[in-house]
Amino acid sequence: MDSELAKRMLSASTEITKAALSADDPADVLPLVVRHAAALAEADLGLVMVRTDDGRVTVEAAHGTAPGKAGDPVGSVLSERSAAARVARSGVPVVVDDLIDDPLTAPYVPPSLRVYGPFAVAPFGTRERRLGALAVYRRRGAPPYTRVAVDVLTSFAAQAGLALVLAEGSTARQRIAVYQERERIARDLHDVIVQRLYAAGVQLEILDRRLQGRLADADADRLAGTVDELDQTIAEVRAAVRTLRSGEPDGPDHAPDLADSIRSEVQIAAELLGTPPKLEIEGDLATVPVGVADHARAALREALSNVVRHSGARTVLVRVQRSSSGLRLQVTDDGCGVPRDVTKRGLRNLEERAAAAGGGCVLTSSPDSGTTVSWEVPLTS
Repeated sequence: MDSELAKRMLSASTEITKAALSADDPADVLPLVVRHAAALAEADLGLVMVRTDDGRVTVEAAHGTAPGKAGDPVGSVLSERSAAARVARSGVPVVVDDLIDDPLTAPYVPPSLRVYGPFAVAPFGTRERRLGALAVYRRRGAPPYTRVAVDVLTSFAAQAGLALVLAEGSTARQRIAVYQERERIARDLHDVIVQRLYAAGVQLEILDRRLQGRLADADADRLAGTVDELDQTIAEVRAAVRTLRSGEPDGPDHAPDLADSIRSEVQIAAELLGTPPKLEIEGDLATVPVGVADHARAALREALSNVVRHSGARTVLVRVQRSSSGLRLQVTDDGCGVPRDVTKRGLRNLEERAAAAGGGCVLTSSPDSGTTVSWEVPLTS
């Protein structure tokens, strides 16, 4: 190989490596790969072919065509018995002087490529990760490929393939890092920010109740408006958390554990009540479908919120039961019962959550016996 050709190959490989490592998708670099391959081999047409699951190869990028004859071969699927498919499987390059005359290639040449004669194809990728094949063509009647040209093509295909394999790994690691950071942000928003906003809202409502009748109407309205704004902010933050988590690689499997969420909600209530609620969990909550788990978290939060805001309870029991047929959530307190206006609003939220999951909710409350919220939904798995 002469020094000028070696410099060109090194320059092309370097450019491809930089492009592959900086691209969002390494496959976007394939047009650049085939353009350099055609230039190095002094070819009229270059094709990058990627292996399919059934052993055939699909043309993913092309450079140079015979106008009005070959057309655009991108998207063409070649036979699994074609020379390109065999090279992609074996890793051994193939070179022929004429596509149409050579028995190795003649039976498998598609009509769009019959305008070409000299042909060479090299494996694209690495020994451990064979991506496909890189082929170059010259028009019929052109000089055949020399051993040097085939060696250059083979070396270039190996280097370019290695760059893409490394880029795939780099891209995967970068994506994992992004997903991990998104999960960390979502977890901090859910476990820290939302809980603090929720606690602040509850404290304001308690203050509002204690100062009832002692505040001017404008101040009472302002305090109530602040609580409403906190509730809206909490809803928006939770929506942001869902959005952050919705783009994870494995989807909802990365959702927060339901049992941990329940313990977190109970802990928040304990800090606000001054006395920790008793918690009983029966069954495996890890297999509760994500959608049902989201509804259960919100239902528990609503029920405990009502206990903190209105009951004046001394003891609270939270019982969560997971059976083969359903999920049952029950919150019982020995407080003064829930006021009528709050009962309607809170019960509506709980009922809507249960109905969305195909279940139901029952609330019993009186000044003498306290309040019990029974929230239950079916499970299909």
